[in-house]
Amino acid sequence: MATLKQIKGTAIQFLAEDPVQYVGTWSSIANANTTHEECGSAGTASASIVFGGQGSPAESPRTKNQTETFDGSSWTEVGDLNTVKKNQAGAGTTTSALSSSGQDPGNTNSPLVEQWNGSAWTEVAEVNTARRQLAGAGASGTAALIFFGFGGSPETFTNACESWNGSAWTEVGDTNTGRVRAGSFGSYTSAIGAGGSPDGSSSTANSESWNGTAWTETSNLNAARKDMSSHGSGASNTDGMVFAGYTTTNLANTETWNGSAWTEVNDLSTAFRNGFGSQQGSSTSATAGLGFSTTYGLQAEEFSFPPSTATIVQEGDMWFNSSSSTLKGYGTAAGLPAATWASGGSLNTARYGLMGAGIQTAAIAAGGSINAGPPTAPITADTELYNGSTWTEVNNLNTAREFMAGVGSSNTAAIAFGGYDSPTNLALTETWDGTNWTEVNDLNTARRYLAGFGTSTAAIAAAGATPPVVAVVESWDGTNWTEVNDLNTARQQLKGAGTATDGLVFGGTIPPFSAITEVWDGSSWTEVADLNTARSAMGASGSSSTDALAFGGYGPGTTVQALTESWNGTAWTEVSDLATGRYILAGAGTTSSALGFGGYSTARVGTTEEWTVDAVVSTITTS
Repeated sequence: MATLKQIKGTAIQFLAEDPVQYVGTWSSIANANTTHEECGSAGTASASIVFGGQGSPAESPRTKNQTETFDGSSWTEVGDLNTVKKNQAGAGTTTSALSSSGQDPGNTNSPLVEQWNGSAWTEVAEVNTARRQLAGAGASGTAALIFFGFGGSPETFTNACESWNGSAWTEVGDTNTGRVRAGSFGSYTSAIGAGGSPDGSSSTANSESWNGTAWTETSNLNAARKDMSSHGSGASNTDGMVFAGYTTTNLANTETWNGSAWTEVNDLSTAFRNGFGSQQGSSTSATAGLGFSTTYGLQAEEFSFPPSTATIVQEGDMWFNSSSSTLKGYGTAAGLPAATWASGGSLNTARYGLMGAGIQTAAIAAGGSINAGPPTAPITADTELYNGSTWTEVNNLNTAREFMAGVGSSNTAAIAFGGYDSPTNLALTETWDGTNWTEVNDLNTARRYLAGFGTSTAAIAAAGATPPVVAVVESWDGTNWTEVNDLNTARQQLKGAGTATDGLVFGGTIPPFSAITEVWDGSSWTEVADLNTARSAMGASGSSSTDALAFGGYGPGTTVQALTESWNGTAWTEVSDLATGRYILAGAGTTSSALGFGGYSTARVGTTEEWTVDAVVSTITTS
């Protein structure tokens, strides 16, 4: 199939139907007979079992011992647990399963364990550490693993891990981090624990892998979450998936694991938390559901991948659908209007007027003001790195400042320049190597509220205030700053995106507030289409003069903005707003994968928002 990059001299392929994404799809299956939230589960996609848990507050008794099995088409109620219980760990299959520890109706941690033989439950040896909201893994009722949870004496968010051999529990290597309500899958010698809460309230994206002897921290989930104790499917630590859960809302997100990285695939139809998963399924075959969505649900879904005979679509593909007589393409640009901002990890130090650089999964924040509100002191030199879920404090800037510009390709290669330390405008430039900041050659013109774009070795510094506002532009070659052609319109508090030879700047204050956009081709500036809303002090991301995102800012009528606009090289289009309107914030990333962090709303802001655009199929029209 031809791609957009290959289209010259290549015929567009004719297809009778649209190709499909090779990312898997959830589809509804038969509802369960009984609500099960905070239950245990085991089995595969075509042979699943759920047990215990709780129903709605209106049910009496609320905590349950009911067991149900799914045979690939329908649910059947089978033998009950001997003990009413919730928040237990599950392991095994529909013919050999285990229900371990958990919480009794009096909310006391239970050490009890029951083994399922395909027709009835039998009590077996107790766990060493009674706990609730734990995770489990295992291929049968005679070979299982339990880990995480809240318990012990005194009770804590435990990292204790125990292995079951069919007759006794043995304490084995602890996890690196104690937590509750994490997702899990695998066997007693090869397992994954991911997500959950380290303190009962916050969410984590941290993942750990078990090799039969020790736990090792691995790549983080793309989306931090909790309330997913039975939300896993996979037989080993190299192949599986986790799904659903909760942050500030129920989630439908699904991520698959290949042994080294998590990949986001298609979402569930119904967002839920504290439900079930077919723990012995795989990254391509699973069942999931129940739990709590908007109600205590009976719903269930099945995950499957397209057959090997299907035509698989890749980003950039274009085809003519002969059945509908339409020309179609597949890319992230078409998904921009539907994309939304989601919560990410919060900065350790809330601030505004900071610099930001990097990508969504590897960003850097430095400097800014930590005052509770204007005026602009005190300022900070604090530096933090983002790994896709969590900000970590690292070595400070050499000079504390605010209202500087910063650019860089990741959180290991960045540059910060200009800025303000009352009452002085600064020309200082510092480069970041992943560990330390190093002072290098200064800008020729000291200034604050300037725009920057490019990389740590090839960057542009544009406009700003000395004061007054200036149109001065300088180019960085990795060693020195050189003055180049000025902007057409002098301004401050503008933003930029792109590379040192292919970028743009937009917005700012002249005064008044400006919507002006100018494109840079490496030697000169050209005015192009304006922003839809004039504003200053925005966040920005983008990779070229035809690919940029502007978000937040401050506009006419002293209005704090949440607006987001996307630039395609010709026009700005309004897309989904930030959850929190803010200005003097920082940004990083591209138009399809961006971050907005810090800033000022009614007070300084420490929250991070993540913008992710999924590729979609769109109809291509001409006029």
